[in-house]
Amino acid sequence: MHGISARERLARVTPEIEWAVLAPELEAIDRLKRERGAIVLAHNYQTPEIFHGVADLTGDSLALAQRGAETEADVIVLCGVHFMAETAKILSPTKTVLIPDLEAGCSLAESITAADVRLLRERYPGAPVVTYVNTSAEVKAESDVCCTSANAVEVVESLGSERVIFLPDEYLGRHVADQTDVEIVLWRGHCEVHERFTAPEIRSYRELHPGIEVLAHPECPPDVLAEADFVGSTAGMIHHVGETRPRRVVMVTECSMSDNVALEYPEIEFIRPCNLCPHMKQITLSKIRQALERLEHRVEVEAEIASRARAAVQRMLDVGRGGQ
Repeated sequence: MHGISARERLARVTPEIEWAVLAPELEAIDRLKRERGAIVLAHNYQTPEIFHGVADLTGDSLALAQRGAETEADVIVLCGVHFMAETAKILSPTKTVLIPDLEAGCSLAESITAADVRLLRERYPGAPVVTYVNTSAEVKAESDVCCTSANAVEVVESLGSERVIFLPDEYLGRHVADQTDVEIVLWRGHCEVHERFTAPEIRSYRELHPGIEVLAHPECPPDVLAEADFVGSTAGMIHHVGETRPRRVVMVTECSMSDNVALEYPEIEFIRPCNLCPHMKQITLSKIRQALERLEHRVEVEAEIASRARAAVQRMLDVGRGGQ
């Protein structure tokens, strides 16, 4: 049973006394998944009891949407934030896509609207719009092409334009600008988790933990990236840890990701920079169970918007795929 293997995986992070509470929820979710023909997709920032306990597929938002579309499941429960559920629906228009809590939003996605994109096009006529996948369906629909944090430079340079509008993450855009000769027009959108990290904080990790390797997500401020040993996407950081096996590491990103990766590499000491995403933490086991019981909350994307957004995602995939 899934519950038994989940217990084994979670033993290192879940006190035995908590199992009496977790086990009934895990068993109920397993049963409901079978009854509904459903799968659970969990983003890297979900808590371990979700990520290792009930998820059928895990990863970054775009990979989850793509892999969900490839399954035979009738129902997808997206354990992440709203734009991720929209992306899953865009790529699986005939499937039922559920998000366990409608309040699971995203400060970065909410920093820009479709109207903002149209105004930028008027201000910079002829400049193509590259949009990070961490955006709403409406914003994707107004874009020429999407990108991930891993393939952003490749996507920007593929357009053959001297100037590109890059939306919405300012810090990711600055990171891209440092690696290309293309002029990057930026938008001042930020992730409320990553923007809180500071360079002095990173230096303090080095002082307190000699020999530590610092891995940072490009949504962090530029001075934080300058202090890092490695800058990469969520998938890139996970791959780097697996390839290099540092003795001691800090992953400068959402805190639960360290918890989840640490279970895979018990020999590595993970120092937790505990900035939590309040939106991701809206998702709980009980809400996942309720979503499957009630088949709520259904995520819908208007057909014309979904078609245009899907085209922008497909143009990115035609260039190359990177982890978000």
